[in-house]
Amino acid sequence: MSNPKHTLFWMTLFLAVVLIVGVLIHKPLMTAFMANWVFNLLIVGVLIVGIGLTYRQVFVLFPEMRWISQFRTGHSGLSVLQEPRLLKPLARQLGEESKRDRFKLSTLSLRTVLDGIHSRMDEQREITRYFISLLVFLGLLGTFWGLLGTINAVGEVITNLDMGQGDFGKVFADLQAGLLTPLQGMGTAFSSSLLGLGGSLILGFLDIQAGHAQNRFYDGLEEWLTGVTNLVDIVDEDSLQS
Repeated sequence: MSNPKHTLFWMTLFLAVVLIVGVLIHKPLMTAFMANWVFNLLIVGVLIVGIGLTYRQVFVLFPEMRWISQFRTGHSGLSVLQEPRLLKPLARQLGEESKRDRFKLSTLSLRTVLDGIHSRMDEQREITRYFISLLVFLGLLGTFWGLLGTINAVGEVITNLDMGQGDFGKVFADLQAGLLTPLQGMGTAFSSSLLGLGGSLILGFLDIQAGHAQNRFYDGLEEWLTGVTNLVDIVDEDSLQS
Protein backbone atom coordinates (compact mmCIF):
# COMPACT_ATOMS: atom_id res chain seq x y z
CA MET A 1 0.00 0.00 0.00
CA SER A 2 1.05 3.57 -0.66
CA ASN A 3 2.63 5.39 2.27
CA PRO A 4 0.54 8.41 3.39
CA LYS A 5 3.74 10.16 4.49
CA HIS A 6 4.20 11.36 0.91
CA THR A 7 0.80 13.05 1.07
CA LEU A 8 1.68 14.70 4.37
CA PHE A 9 4.88 15.99 2.80
CA TRP A 10 3.07 17.67 -0.11
CA MET A 11 0.38 19.08 2.16
CA THR A 12 2.97 20.55 4.53
CA LEU A 13 5.02 21.89 1.62
CA PHE A 14 1.96 23.62 0.19
CA LEU A 15 1.13 25.21 3.55
CA ALA A 16 4.74 26.34 3.89
CA VAL A 17 4.58 28.06 0.50
CA VAL A 18 1.30 29.74 1.44
CA LEU A 19 2.82 30.88 4.73
CA ILE A 20 5.89 32.31 2.99
CA VAL A 21 3.71 34.22 0.50
CA GLY A 22 1.62 35.50 3.40
CA VAL A 23 4.72 36.76 5.21
CA LEU A 24 5.94 38.54 2.07
CA ILE A 25 2.64 40.41 1.66
CA HIS A 26 1.79 40.68 5.36
CA LYS A 27 1.23 44.46 5.30
CA PRO A 28 -1.69 44.50 2.78
CA LEU A 29 -3.03 41.31 4.36
CA MET A 30 -3.11 42.92 7.80
CA THR A 31 -4.81 45.98 6.35
CA ALA A 32 -7.45 43.79 4.71
CA PHE A 33 -7.84 41.70 7.87
CA MET A 34 -8.40 44.72 10.11
CA ALA A 35 -11.02 46.12 7.72
CA ASN A 36 -13.47 43.56 9.16
CA TRP A 37 -11.58 41.70 11.86
CA VAL A 38 -14.65 39.99 13.35
CA PHE A 39 -15.68 38.17 10.15
CA ASN A 40 -12.08 37.68 9.09
CA LEU A 41 -11.11 36.16 12.43
CA LEU A 42 -14.02 33.75 12.11
CA ILE A 43 -12.88 32.84 8.57
CA VAL A 44 -9.31 32.20 9.75
CA GLY A 45 -10.59 30.07 12.63
CA VAL A 46 -12.70 27.94 10.29
CA LEU A 47 -9.70 27.57 7.98
CA ILE A 48 -7.47 26.34 10.83
CA VAL A 49 -10.08 23.80 11.95
CA GLY A 50 -10.52 22.63 8.36
CA ILE A 51 -6.76 22.17 7.95
CA GLY A 52 -6.71 20.09 11.11
CA LEU A 53 -9.52 17.89 9.77
CA THR A 54 -7.73 17.27 6.46
CA TYR A 55 -4.58 16.23 8.30
CA ARG A 56 -6.68 13.98 10.51
CA GLN A 57 -7.99 12.19 7.41
CA VAL A 58 -4.41 11.24 6.56
CA PHE A 59 -3.22 10.47 10.10
CA VAL A 60 -6.13 8.10 10.66
CA LEU A 61 -4.74 5.87 7.91
CA PHE A 62 -1.58 5.01 9.87
CA PRO A 63 -3.24 2.83 12.58
CA GLU A 64 -5.32 1.16 9.88
CA MET A 65 -2.16 0.26 7.96
CA ARG A 66 -0.51 -1.03 11.14
CA TRP A 67 -3.55 -3.23 11.77
CA ILE A 68 -3.37 -4.62 8.23
CA SER A 69 0.36 -5.20 8.52
CA GLN A 70 -0.10 -7.03 11.82
CA PHE A 71 -2.93 -9.07 10.37
CA ARG A 72 -0.98 -10.10 7.28
CA THR A 73 1.93 -11.33 9.39
CA GLY A 74 -0.43 -13.55 11.38
CA HIS A 75 1.07 -12.53 14.71
CA SER A 76 -1.00 -13.00 17.85
CA GLY A 77 -0.33 -9.40 18.85
CA LEU A 78 -3.22 -8.31 16.64
CA SER A 79 -5.67 -8.69 19.51
CA VAL A 80 -3.63 -6.19 21.53
CA LEU A 81 -3.99 -3.44 18.93
CA GLN A 82 -6.84 -0.99 19.15
CA GLU A 83 -9.80 -1.91 16.98
CA PRO A 84 -9.54 0.00 13.68
CA ARG A 85 -12.06 2.67 12.81
CA LEU A 86 -12.16 2.61 9.03
CA LEU A 87 -11.58 -1.15 8.90
CA LYS A 88 -14.12 -1.96 11.60
CA PRO A 89 -16.44 -3.75 9.10
CA LEU A 90 -13.52 -5.96 8.07
CA ALA A 91 -12.49 -6.66 11.67
CA ARG A 92 -16.07 -7.57 12.63
CA GLN A 93 -16.46 -9.73 9.54
CA LEU A 94 -13.31 -11.72 10.26
CA GLY A 95 -14.05 -12.10 13.96
CA GLU A 96 -11.94 -14.70 15.66
CA GLU A 97 -10.34 -15.68 12.37
CA SER A 98 -8.36 -12.42 12.49
CA LYS A 99 -5.99 -14.16 14.89
CA ARG A 100 -4.95 -16.59 12.22
CA ASP A 101 -3.06 -15.99 9.01
CA ARG A 102 -5.97 -17.05 6.81
CA PHE A 103 -9.60 -16.12 6.36
CA LYS A 104 -12.55 -16.73 4.09
CA LEU A 105 -14.75 -14.09 2.52
CA SER A 106 -17.44 -14.62 -0.05
CA THR A 107 -17.80 -12.23 -2.94
CA LEU A 108 -20.88 -10.69 -1.36
CA SER A 109 -19.16 -10.29 2.02
CA LEU A 110 -16.12 -8.75 0.38
CA ARG A 111 -18.23 -6.20 -1.46
CA THR A 112 -20.18 -5.40 1.72
CA VAL A 113 -16.97 -4.83 3.66
CA LEU A 114 -15.47 -2.60 0.97
CA ASP A 115 -18.67 -0.58 0.65
CA GLY A 116 -18.73 -0.03 4.42
CA ILE A 117 -15.12 1.16 4.45
CA HIS A 118 -15.74 3.44 1.47
CA SER A 119 -18.78 5.00 3.14
CA ARG A 120 -16.74 5.74 6.26
CA MET A 121 -14.16 7.55 4.16
CA ASP A 122 -16.86 9.54 2.41
CA GLU A 123 -18.30 10.60 5.77
CA GLN A 124 -14.95 12.04 6.78
CA ARG A 125 -14.56 13.94 3.51
CA GLU A 126 -18.07 15.38 3.76
CA ILE A 127 -16.98 17.36 6.84
CA THR A 128 -14.06 19.02 5.07
CA ARG A 129 -16.23 19.73 2.02
CA TYR A 130 -18.68 21.46 4.33
CA PHE A 131 -15.87 23.61 5.72
CA ILE A 132 -14.84 24.58 2.18
CA SER A 133 -18.40 25.71 1.45
CA LEU A 134 -18.55 27.41 4.85
CA LEU A 135 -15.50 29.53 4.00
CA VAL A 136 -17.12 30.70 0.78
CA PHE A 137 -20.36 31.42 2.65
CA LEU A 138 -18.60 33.45 5.34
CA GLY A 139 -16.76 35.43 2.66
CA LEU A 140 -20.03 36.22 0.89
CA LEU A 141 -21.73 37.02 4.19
CA GLY A 142 -18.99 39.53 5.03
CA THR A 143 -19.32 40.96 1.53
CA PHE A 144 -23.05 41.57 1.83
CA TRP A 145 -22.59 42.94 5.35
CA GLY A 146 -20.03 45.45 4.08
CA LEU A 147 -22.16 46.40 1.06
CA LEU A 148 -25.16 46.93 3.33
CA GLY A 149 -23.14 49.33 5.44
CA THR A 150 -21.90 51.07 2.31
CA ILE A 151 -25.43 51.61 0.99
CA ASN A 152 -26.62 53.02 4.31
CA ALA A 153 -23.58 55.31 4.57
CA VAL A 154 -24.03 56.61 1.03
CA GLY A 155 -27.68 57.34 1.78
CA GLU A 156 -26.73 59.33 4.87
CA VAL A 157 -24.13 61.30 2.92
CA ILE A 158 -26.62 62.26 0.23
CA THR A 159 -29.25 63.18 2.81
CA ASN A 160 -26.89 65.41 4.81
CA LEU A 161 -25.62 67.37 1.81
CA ASP A 162 -26.77 71.01 1.90
CA MET A 163 -26.47 72.43 -1.60
CA GLY A 164 -28.27 75.62 -0.56
CA GLN A 165 -25.24 77.13 1.15
CA GLY A 166 -22.99 79.28 -0.95
CA ASP A 167 -19.67 77.82 0.21
CA PHE A 168 -19.15 74.97 -2.25
CA GLY A 169 -15.73 74.27 -0.77
CA LYS A 170 -17.38 73.35 2.53
CA VAL A 171 -19.94 71.21 0.69
CA PHE A 172 -17.17 69.34 -1.07
CA ALA A 173 -15.29 68.88 2.22
CA ASP A 174 -18.42 67.46 3.85
CA LEU A 175 -18.92 65.14 0.89
CA GLN A 176 -15.30 63.98 1.10
CA ALA A 177 -15.55 63.32 4.83
CA GLY A 178 -18.86 61.52 4.43
CA LEU A 179 -17.48 59.16 1.80
CA LEU A 180 -14.95 57.71 4.25
CA THR A 181 -17.59 55.51 5.89
CA PRO A 182 -18.81 53.96 2.58
CA LEU A 183 -15.21 53.27 1.62
CA GLN A 184 -14.69 51.45 4.92
CA GLY A 185 -17.76 49.36 4.13
CA MET A 186 -16.27 48.46 0.75
CA GLY A 187 -13.06 47.41 2.50
CA THR A 188 -15.10 45.23 4.81
CA ALA A 189 -16.84 43.60 1.86
CA PHE A 190 -13.79 42.88 -0.27
CA SER A 191 -11.53 41.77 2.60
CA SER A 192 -14.02 39.10 3.65
CA SER A 193 -14.35 37.87 0.08
CA LEU A 194 -10.56 37.79 -0.28
CA LEU A 195 -9.97 35.71 2.85
CA GLY A 196 -13.00 33.48 2.33
CA LEU A 197 -12.16 32.53 -1.25
CA GLY A 198 -8.45 32.21 -0.47
CA GLY A 199 -9.17 29.96 2.49
CA SER A 200 -11.48 27.78 0.39
CA LEU A 201 -8.73 27.36 -2.22
CA ILE A 202 -6.20 26.33 0.43
CA LEU A 203 -8.57 23.91 2.11
CA GLY A 204 -9.70 22.55 -1.26
CA PHE A 205 -6.15 21.62 -2.25
CA LEU A 206 -5.54 19.90 1.09
CA ASP A 207 -8.83 18.02 0.77
CA ILE A 208 -7.80 16.78 -2.68
CA GLN A 209 -4.48 15.51 -1.31
CA ALA A 210 -6.19 13.80 1.62
CA GLY A 211 -8.68 12.24 -0.79
CA HIS A 212 -5.84 10.89 -2.92
CA ALA A 213 -4.28 9.28 0.15
CA GLN A 214 -7.59 7.66 1.10
CA ASN A 215 -8.20 6.45 -2.44
CA ARG A 216 -4.75 4.88 -2.66
CA PHE A 217 -5.32 3.18 0.68
CA TYR A 218 -8.71 1.89 -0.46
CA ASP A 219 -7.35 0.65 -3.80
CA GLY A 220 -4.51 -1.21 -2.06
CA LEU A 221 -6.93 -2.73 0.42
CA GLU A 222 -9.28 -3.82 -2.36
CA GLU A 223 -6.46 -5.43 -4.32
CA TRP A 224 -5.17 -7.27 -1.26
CA LEU A 225 -8.57 -8.56 -0.12
CA THR A 226 -9.57 -9.58 -3.63
CA GLY A 227 -6.34 -11.47 -4.20
CA VAL A 228 -6.38 -13.28 -0.84
CA THR A 229 -10.06 -14.15 -1.11
CA ASN A 230 -9.62 -15.67 -4.57
CA LEU A 231 -6.59 -17.62 -3.37
CA VAL A 232 -8.49 -19.06 -0.43
CA ASP A 233 -11.40 -20.05 -2.66
CA ILE A 234 -9.05 -21.93 -5.01
CA VAL A 235 -7.41 -23.74 -2.11
CA ASP A 236 -10.81 -24.78 -0.71
CA GLU A 237 -11.97 -26.11 -4.10
CA ASP A 238 -8.79 -28.16 -4.51
CA SER A 239 -9.16 -29.63 -1.03
CA LEU A 240 -12.77 -30.64 -1.70
CA GLN A 241 -11.84 -32.35 -4.94
CA SER A 242 -9.07 -34.32 -3.26
